[in-house]
Amino acid sequence: MPFFQARARRAVRPCKKPGIVVAPNADVRSLGRQHQQIWRGKRMPMTATPPWALLLAGGDGRRLKPLTRQIAGDPRPKQFCAILDGETLLHRTRRRAELFTRPDQHVVVVSREHEPYYRELAGELAPDRLVEQPRNAGTAPGIVYSLLRIRELAHDDAPVAVFPSDHYVADDGAFITAVMHALAVARARPEFVVLLGVEATSPETEYGWIDPDPDPLPLLNEPAFPIRRFWEKPSLRLAQRLFERGALWNSFVMVGWVDTFLGLTRRVAPDLLTAFDPLRPALGGPREAEAAERVYAALESSGFSERVLVPGTDGLLTVRAKSVDWSDWGNPQRVMATVRRTGWRPAWLNRVELASAG
Repeated sequence: MPFFQARARRAVRPCKKPGIVVAPNADVRSLGRQHQQIWRGKRMPMTATPPWALLLAGGDGRRLKPLTRQIAGDPRPKQFCAILDGETLLHRTRRRAELFTRPDQHVVVVSREHEPYYRELAGELAPDRLVEQPRNAGTAPGIVYSLLRIRELAHDDAPVAVFPSDHYVADDGAFITAVMHALAVARARPEFVVLLGVEATSPETEYGWIDPDPDPLPLLNEPAFPIRRFWEKPSLRLAQRLFERGALWNSFVMVGWVDTFLGLTRRVAPDLLTAFDPLRPALGGPREAEAAERVYAALESSGFSERVLVPGTDGLLTVRAKSVDWSDWGNPQRVMATVRRTGWRPAWLNRVELASAG
């Protein structure tokens, strides 16, 4: 039986073991130590399965390109643009992920056409921690390829958190506290993938929304909710209804076991997973890049949300990130709204404002 099917089969038997208890006001600097010492309610040796972090950096960032071109002077994707006063969005995401797990447990997925912009990153990471896609084919192939790499590196099943690299987060510590709670839920209920939903502050029409079931699972010290459905960029009227009933913004931050992610993919999008069959024997070897070229030549571009999450809601849970200042920087208007709201004056702002006025 394939390893990812074994995890999916176990989904029918609820795991009764309690998970890590993460206090809402926990010191995030201690959380990395805590989750290495406390697992399923019991003290555990430091050698227990540490989590991995998967950083998504393979997108083209087309919608933000009018702004990033003004900032960088070239067509680089937004994750490689120094929007944050000399710090790229990817670099900031890596620093945030270091609060979750140690740097040698980070894997970054990129697309080879962006190589001039991630060349410096390639020098900072071990070669097997950089997943180089032959081309950008969307988040679905990028995540599956990276999960297969992580399982090869871990030599077994392991928990992993998936982090997009184009988000603004005002307080990394508060955000990672919520991610740690998602990890606790995933450890306690390994048959589920856990999504981080951000507590909405407005009826946003440009975000994806998570519509949670009103009845939480009796789990841990913070609730985890089954997901009824997803809504992508709803109308204002629908967004208002979602906001009023406590639906959550979809951060696309996900936590779960590698085998659970792969088992869910096999169940709802089997062709996506089997497309990578020729790549599996080559993982970590000299022919991996050649095998990846063949796989990607036959792949259609697709997003992980529509291919896996939307049809697989019965395998998902969501936890709330409360009082977190978060934004998906998908377009220039979103970035400028953050600038206005926070009073932040990045070094590039005057130049962009002058260009807009002219």
